[in-house]
Amino acid sequence: MDIYSVNRFSDVVAGNTYPGRGIVVGESADGTKAVAAYFIMGRSANSRNRVFVKKGEEVFTEPFDAAKVEDPSLIIYAAVRKFANYLIVTNGNQTDTIYDGLAAAADEHGFYRALATRCFEPDAPNLTPRISAMINFDDAAGFTYSISILKSADAEGSACNRYGYDYEPVPGLGHFIHTYECDGNPLPTFQGEPRRIAIPDSIDEFTDEIWNALDDDNKISLYVRYTDLISGEFEDRLINCNE
Repeated sequence: MDIYSVNRFSDVVAGNTYPGRGIVVGESADGTKAVAAYFIMGRSANSRNRVFVKKGEEVFTEPFDAAKVEDPSLIIYAAVRKFANYLIVTNGNQTDTIYDGLAAAADEHGFYRALATRCFEPDAPNLTPRISAMINFDDAAGFTYSISILKSADAEGSACNRYGYDYEPVPGLGHFIHTYECDGNPLPTFQGEPRRIAIPDSIDEFTDEIWNALDDDNKISLYVRYTDLISGEFEDRLINCNE
């Protein structure tokens, strides 16, 4: 096996009807953009009753039909937040924990310190992992990024294992982490390191590739952001099944 192989996103999820929620972070092929993407999927009516909503530079999940919300605790949260030179992307309310940790620590180490206070989601028997990413934009027109997963040590949820990965960008390379290996009952937790995937220069090409590769019956929303490393300006795309 070639440990340095890079695959298309569509090839990585091919045949997987339920990778769950997923985050991609990396650099565009021409080396000029930092890239972040986040998608959500759902099987239950409660999970499917969501949309992504932009508020300034940040993105939140909100109910599509407020009257049909059954339990907002694990489905309504800030998905993308910006603090100083840091962009935070997560699959749950640990977004705010990281934001507060960065504010308290005033450096990138606040990411892991904050996540040390959290664990997987309390949704037995699935015990859904909390996945998080942070892009650290420095002052030299560059960036680094970190990815974390907090997952149960066993089927009973008796302990939490915390894994962190720190990356220097490589043009055209992204890292993709998601909550579940595939569909199932209970849902099997993501295994191994984040997958290496190819990131094109075009935000529209990448947005279409991700969205079209996700299972039509289970996908809900997608957000993609390309940030120019010189100007700091960004382009983004947002897709909701519920409109």
